[in-house]
Amino acid sequence: MKALLDTDTLSEVLKSKDRQVQARADAYLAEHGRYTLSTITIMEIVKGLSRKGREDAIVRFLGVVHGSDVVTLDEVGAELAGRIYADLERAGRVIGVADVLIGAIAVQRGLTLVTGNAAHYRHIQHAGYPLRLESWR
Repeated sequence: MKALLDTDTLSEVLKSKDRQVQARADAYLAEHGRYTLSTITIMEIVKGLSRKGREDAIVRFLGVVHGSDVVTLDEVGAELAGRIYADLERAGRVIGVADVLIGAIAVQRGLTLVTGNAAHYRHIQHAGYPLRLESWR
C-alpha cells in the first residue's frame, strides 16, 4: 500500500543513520519506485535547513523532492484539516498545525502515514478519523 512519509521519517531516511529505517525505505522504493510526501513536509524540511544556513542541503533535498510524488493540500483537504483541528481543540488534544495538515492529507487520500511521531497522530484517530499509521523504526 502506498504511504505518505511524515517529516520526521523523511528526515531520518535522508540522513541514512538508522539501518532499520533505511531498510524499510529501500524496500518501499523497490516496491513503489518513489516516495510520497506532502508539500507541508517540504516546507518543514526547507525551513529547518534554511534556519541552519544549509543551502547545499536544500539543493540536495529538492533533488529528492523532484523524484517523489508530492501531494498538496487542496480545498477538500483544507476543510478536513479545519474539522480535525477543531475536534482536537474541543478534546483538549491540540497538536501542531503542520501535523494536522499532514494527517488530513493522509486521511483524504487514503494513504498510510509513516511517522515516528505516532503519539500526536493518534489524537486524530481518537477523534474518529480513519488515519492509518505505520513506523519504520
